[in-house]
Amino acid sequence: MVTKRTTLDETRRALESGATTVEGVTSGFLETIEKGKRLNAFLSVFQRKAIERARDVDRKLAAGKAGRLAGMVIAVKDVICMKGERTTCGSKILENFVSLYDATAVARLQAEDAVIIGKTNMDEFAMGSSTENSAYGPVLNPVDESRVPGGSSGGSCVSVAAGMAHAALGTDTGGSIRQPASFCGIVGLKPTYGRVSRYGLVALASSFDQIGPFAGTVADAAAVLQVIAGHDELDSTSARVPVPDYNAALTKEIRGMHIGLPQEALGTGLDPEVRQAVEQTLDRLRGAGAVVEEITLPHSEYTISTYYILMTAEASSNLARFDGARYGERAPGVRDLAEMYTNSRTAGFGAETKRRIMLGTYVLSAGYYDAYYRKAQKVRRLIQDDFFRAFTKVDCILLPTSPTTAFRFGEKADDPLQMYLSDVYTVSANLAGVPAISVPCGVDGKGLPIGVQFVGKQFDEPTILKVADALGSL
Repeated sequence: MVTKRTTLDETRRALESGATTVEGVTSGFLETIEKGKRLNAFLSVFQRKAIERARDVDRKLAAGKAGRLAGMVIAVKDVICMKGERTTCGSKILENFVSLYDATAVARLQAEDAVIIGKTNMDEFAMGSSTENSAYGPVLNPVDESRVPGGSSGGSCVSVAAGMAHAALGTDTGGSIRQPASFCGIVGLKPTYGRVSRYGLVALASSFDQIGPFAGTVADAAAVLQVIAGHDELDSTSARVPVPDYNAALTKEIRGMHIGLPQEALGTGLDPEVRQAVEQTLDRLRGAGAVVEEITLPHSEYTISTYYILMTAEASSNLARFDGARYGERAPGVRDLAEMYTNSRTAGFGAETKRRIMLGTYVLSAGYYDAYYRKAQKVRRLIQDDFFRAFTKVDCILLPTSPTTAFRFGEKADDPLQMYLSDVYTVSANLAGVPAISVPCGVDGKGLPIGVQFVGKQFDEPTILKVADALGSL
């Protein structure tokens, strides 16, 4: 169920001409959500609130006082807090939890008059690469409903891919925006760590998580990032770095730009059709005047193991707060504190969440901390240094987004290691804290989308937005 996607620019022209209203635009998206309920993209739909909000934006437009995102309808991943709304994180343990405040990213969107239409489905606590791990059922890929949409931000991705919203907020811990964007044929942007406030984001791995946008076009992704980016006093990891004009970067001129292709990028495990699409993308970039240079990221082979050691360690620590004592579901009929903790967590967490908590607890344990966690932190720095050295030679780096196109439901569910390898090309950007954007670059023989990603220097989102936008016009 892939319906025609509408851009913010198209919507604004229609609003200016009087052909529609924000209320009419919002109503249209609500109808599309209803028609596509089988895709299971949304966990909550704010039908009444969205219409009321749209009417308010219409009044502001009439008075000439509307914000930068007036007319844009946005979905939000259900790991990001919205005051007065459920935030389940795709888990039974938070099934009835209602947020007491807005995340900074949500507050900034609303301050610029975006209409938030609902909260989207996801892998439980953002743990997964397929959105098969949600306690509320899997999300279907609108391109082929027998296949996964990617994860963990599958619901947000599908909301855009299926024409249910202009854009959506997802979170990217190891590729959870970029990989679904690749599987569903849309744009997905992971900003530099610290570029977007994490206040109000339920943490999976605090040194990796980053909020970012899904959109149908690079321009719409840039428009959302423009609003949500910037320092936030409520988040100590938020960077005090000026926010540039992202729209100004979309010149479509990439002549003379140096794009790095890692020697390790097109190696073993990459589907031949994905490799062919990446090579054709390189040819298109060369044809536009870009210079493609071969580089090396020598520690690439360690990215998956390093990421899953550090991410699970942080997840184990972060998820310790979900114990049935302060918020979330509490197991009934318990006799003591230990039984309450055990029973609440056993009933509330799904299999993948339990697996990662156990792995993380193991690598943090006294006998294994130095052998695993401390060593992984050292390797993380080596991986980061690889990127810093590469960026002394090139403006950005090109990588496949995923080694394959979207796989069928259940295909990798019983093999966690194969599932984790879905992130082999994405986790390095999170380890290094650099920005990356995935954009469509073709389809395979089955008509399934293929994505390519551009990775940039820290806080240099304008460069990757420029080259991604240019690719779309080649």
